[in-house]
Amino acid sequence: MRPHKSAEVLPSLLHGPDWPARIVRSAPVLLAYLDIDQRFLYANEVHRSWLGIDPQTLLGRRLIEVIGKRNHQLANAALEKAYAGQMASYEGELYNGSERRYAHGNFQPDFDTAGHVRGVFTALVDITERRTLELQLHESEQRFFGAFQHAAIGMALVHPDGRFLRVNTAVCQMLGYREEEMLALNITEITHPDDMAADMALLAQLLAGQRESYQLEKRNFHKDGHTVYIQLSVSLVRDDQGTPLYFVSQAQDISERKAFEDALHRERELAEVTLRSIGDAVITTDPQLHVTSLNPIAEAMTGWTDSEAQGRPIEEIFQLFDAQQIQPVANPLRAAIEHNTIVDLAGKTLLRHRHGFDTPVEDSSAPIHDHAGNVIGGVLVFHDVSETRSLALKMIHLTQHDTLTGLPNRSQLQAHIGQALVTAERRQQRAALLYLDIDNFKQINEQHGHADGDRVLRALVAQIQRCLPGDELLSRYGGDEFIVILPHLDSVGEAANLGQILINHCEQIRVDGLPELALRVSIGISVYPDDATEPESLLQHAETALVAAKAQGQHGYRFFTPAMNERAQARRRIESALRQALPRHELSLHYQPKVDAQDGRIVGAEALLRWHVNGQELHKPDQFIPVAEDSGLILPIGAWVLRQACKQARLWQQQGHRMPVSVNVSPLQFQHADFYTWLDDVLSESGLEGHLLELELTERMVMSGGESTANLLRRIKQRGVRLSLDDFGTGYCSLSYLKHFPIDALKIDRAFVRDLTTDRDTATITRAIIAMARSLNKDVIAEGVETPEQGAFLRHAGCSQLQGFLYGVPMPATEFQQLLADTAGHAPARTTPLS
Repeated sequence: MRPHKSAEVLPSLLHGPDWPARIVRSAPVLLAYLDIDQRFLYANEVHRSWLGIDPQTLLGRRLIEVIGKRNHQLANAALEKAYAGQMASYEGELYNGSERRYAHGNFQPDFDTAGHVRGVFTALVDITERRTLELQLHESEQRFFGAFQHAAIGMALVHPDGRFLRVNTAVCQMLGYREEEMLALNITEITHPDDMAADMALLAQLLAGQRESYQLEKRNFHKDGHTVYIQLSVSLVRDDQGTPLYFVSQAQDISERKAFEDALHRERELAEVTLRSIGDAVITTDPQLHVTSLNPIAEAMTGWTDSEAQGRPIEEIFQLFDAQQIQPVANPLRAAIEHNTIVDLAGKTLLRHRHGFDTPVEDSSAPIHDHAGNVIGGVLVFHDVSETRSLALKMIHLTQHDTLTGLPNRSQLQAHIGQALVTAERRQQRAALLYLDIDNFKQINEQHGHADGDRVLRALVAQIQRCLPGDELLSRYGGDEFIVILPHLDSVGEAANLGQILINHCEQIRVDGLPELALRVSIGISVYPDDATEPESLLQHAETALVAAKAQGQHGYRFFTPAMNERAQARRRIESALRQALPRHELSLHYQPKVDAQDGRIVGAEALLRWHVNGQELHKPDQFIPVAEDSGLILPIGAWVLRQACKQARLWQQQGHRMPVSVNVSPLQFQHADFYTWLDDVLSESGLEGHLLELELTERMVMSGGESTANLLRRIKQRGVRLSLDDFGTGYCSLSYLKHFPIDALKIDRAFVRDLTTDRDTATITRAIIAMARSLNKDVIAEGVETPEQGAFLRHAGCSQLQGFLYGVPMPATEFQQLLADTAGHAPARTTPLS
């Protein structure tokens, strides 16, 4: 056995003044020092009570001999870590003989001057009593959280900052989340924004100690987005020092109850609106025939206001006389209530106004029942049967309703919108306007006539009304424009859903005797109070959103955003400046070359419109051309473009360059009744041969015009003018259908050309288009060619002509003329990659 060297290795704490030594000896902790071989060099007095051994007898003995193999195994990992030079600790079971105890131990290595571990200080505390309390507390918590987890109502523990700390199964099912998803949320993320302020104010009162708990009806968002109404009860748990720990929230789903209340409210509102809106007078009474209400028509016909008549006997308000003998007539409502049946007035009867004049009336009286069939009141329904009154009502109806569809017209729209906004404000809900317009309805009138166009409008109204689920109001705003008012919105998603339903169902409209219409509509949506609080502003914003919907390609819906106003203002500025552009000579034509796909010779040019002021481009074509089309300015501008292009082509023809110049034609131009006359006049004035002009048309223009379009195309071809389809492949044109139209060429859209060399499917489709077009004896022109690889692909695929930056950018006529001179007699060098 090695000699004890405690004087060398134990710290001065054990050998200094007497008071530290006394503290070490008497501390309720097992303190010991083990040398490098785990032999005791020191053990304090507490070992006597713990092990029942004199601490002095431990010195020099190995730890495993003293505490036994089982204890040594339990603490060995922590000991090895300490002997490896690191602080270590152990908490767990230790055995005092056969008695199982719990201890917490710390093991601190002791280093010599060279930094090597020469021993370990050990300190163990008996925590058996604390462990027992912890187990009891844990069992209590388990019982609590078992009840919490399986409670029938939703429960959650919420941190004061709003984070979910714990949620039970019921609340997860209520809101559609998994537990881990809920624990990643904050209450602000699932609370309806309109209910946030009230909830936060009550939580603040809890935190401030102003109340013990609170109850609140509020709306939360389900994971799928719909609203869940809940009855919420919240209390606060604090620690011993009064610091808030967490909120305990209990939630019950009351959506079904709210839906029932909402239905009752709507039914009552609908009944009130109906009573106020119908052309008949209505008076209601209690079972004793005291008046309970008059609608506006009844007020006018009796002379009594609703408030004045309340509680008065019916005979005082509703005085009836025989028309021939001018004798009082018994009130029919009394008999109706007594006999529990409907009673009508017999013969000609007069109603005496409060101010003495009489009006001939017809009347029907009936009892009002509760759900059990008991009579709880009565109702009188009557109307003026004089010819003057009847005619006046008809005239009023005609001034307020559209004669074609029977819908309320724009004269009543502001009032109807205002009424919807008042209802929405009272119920603290949103409302919305849907501004609906038929895309290209003018074509239907031109193709089928106005009578059939009216039939289409009536079919559209019937289809829209089938799509409206409840108390929404439909109004004809004018022409092919309609307004739908939604007075009750829980979320803006409802307006979006209805918009998409209308778009889908309008496509399905069928009218007897007309071919399949495939009617397409665009819708603009504005929301109260998000976008505006006044009827006129809300209507303007819906119209602005409609313009945006049409600008993005029609056949869709858009919600209003403030940015749309900026775009609308920008469009108005462009339109205002564009009206002066022609007289100020700010518009010009640039020309982009078309080259032969085989040898690269320039064989044509496309005229492209540009807008410059003082040598600077004012607006790009994709900015001002849509404005020109929407405003109708495209007609004079298009006529000017056609004239200028023909003049330039004639000039090049005279210089020996016989090549066609192509001009893009707007749908508005092409559909104009005088288009052919304009075209003929321009060709005659310029002296240009017809085959040196090419008109580029869109697929939609050709396909949607029916037989009238086919006839116009044939007349243009007879004049010698070439026809091509622009941006082919992006619309809905069928290649096999092209044989019915005298089209000379197809222009493959640049979207196909761009992806030719990077997308195998695009390449396959493009080859197929070219092959089928050539089989129909059509020329194929590819636009947007920018790389030699694209050019080579298109040439080998069978394209006739190529156009794009690889062969020349759009340029003024003078530069194009110089290019023609430079390339006369030989192919341009830039076409070399095609060979």
